[in-house]
Amino acid sequence: MAAQTTSTVPGAAPADVPLTAWLWPVVAAWLAPGAGHFLLKRNGRGVLICVSVVAMFFLGLFMRGVMFTPEKGADYLTSVINYGGFAANLSAGALYLLASMFGYSQIDMAGAVHDYGTKFLVTAGLLNVLAMVDVWEIATGRKD
Repeated sequence: MAAQTTSTVPGAAPADVPLTAWLWPVVAAWLAPGAGHFLLKRNGRGVLICVSVVAMFFLGLFMRGVMFTPEKGADYLTSVINYGGFAANLSAGALYLLASMFGYSQIDMAGAVHDYGTKFLVTAGLLNVLAMVDVWEIATGRKD
């Protein structure tokens, strides 16, 4: 009698992973960069992500970068750019929420330093999105 083998897709997550196993770490990773990794006992990654995202965000603020806000009534291309930038800024979690709550607002002005600051603010949010995906993969068992 031959042994039965089940074929699984390499890297596939188990089907019975409960929602709470990955939802809270992902929400924590969005709210406070690195927190999801700390919840999953990946302290080295958590520290690295926290330092990277926070440093990029504050460098963007110190360079007086612009944080995007959704604008209605603008042309299509401007709306796509503003909504995309807003989503990237919002992905920085509590950093964006606190900066907005405390009234950080910078007009879009010409200059290389301000432009780099805007890019740093957006990149901080996008790096946090990658961290949230990493937390989800670890929590669901797709990654060690």
